[in-house]
Amino acid sequence: MCLVQTHPTANVRLREAPQLAPSTRRGFRSIVAGGLTGGINICIVFPTEFIKTQLQLDSGKNIMTAHHSVMFPYRATVLESKNVKLFNGSADVVKKTINAKGLKGMYKGVSVLLCGSVPTYSIRFGVFDLLKGHFSGRDGNLSPLARLGCGMGTGVAEAVLLVTWVETLKVRLISDQKKKVPLYRGPVHAASSIIRNEGPFGLYKGFAPTVLKQGSSQAIRFSVMESLRSWYTGGDSNKSVPKPFVAMFGAIAGGTSVLGNTPVDVVKTRMQNGSYSSSMECARQIARKEGVRGFYKGCLPRMNRVCLEVGLAFCIYDTVMDVFKTVWPSK
Repeated sequence: MCLVQTHPTANVRLREAPQLAPSTRRGFRSIVAGGLTGGINICIVFPTEFIKTQLQLDSGKNIMTAHHSVMFPYRATVLESKNVKLFNGSADVVKKTINAKGLKGMYKGVSVLLCGSVPTYSIRFGVFDLLKGHFSGRDGNLSPLARLGCGMGTGVAEAVLLVTWVETLKVRLISDQKKKVPLYRGPVHAASSIIRNEGPFGLYKGFAPTVLKQGSSQAIRFSVMESLRSWYTGGDSNKSVPKPFVAMFGAIAGGTSVLGNTPVDVVKTRMQNGSYSSSMECARQIARKEGVRGFYKGCLPRMNRVCLEVGLAFCIYDTVMDVFKTVWPSK
């Protein structure tokens, strides 16, 4: 008689190795795609930036008016000072500018901004991809704190390298249009004149508020955008987001950043116009003369511009990167 001892078969569960997300370090492709995004974007949204800057610079003029009494109709008895604004809103800026200078007037200063936007967007998306590749987890996603940090680092980098002096030239050129005899013949002449009269640091007026503005803007925008992407995909970095949703998420991210830092943008614009010696003095003067509302001048046109610009930017960038996957695949 043969006895056969059987052993119950042990259930062995094999755990699949975690699938790593594709590398987010897309290198030079991110820089090129960012530059293309900036060039296309700025040509579309510049008129709204022009309107915003004109409203922020319109602090008004004090006009003295004489009041006559009934008894002495030919003698002024009371002099009254009244602050009169040049523009009565965004539509008035468009109407007066086109009447005076034609449609080209709405694009005054676009050349310097276009030259600045291409490298700015290259830096923006290139630096963010670099930081994201360094700080993202094994699944390719960033933690909420890392999203803020990567966005902040991106904004500071672009402010230091490009944005400050580009914005200074843009504001000076737009403000120069108000003069009967313009001082500047173009961006190169404006830059050389500022350096000659104010030194190299004249191009970096408003440096502190610009760094604060860009750092906070990109921290908010990239944080909101990455959060919305993660929410839509359920944390799966291999899943793509449809372009309409990318545009919508970008617009939400841009609008959120406007609500957070318009006061800083107003101070930055006034500083770059060359009217104040320091950011603190500028803020005090705005608060004293115009109150809290003065810090939100141009908020509506800036909201319109930023929502459009950021929504388009992320949509254009994702589209360019999708094309690059075919014509310029990463190794």
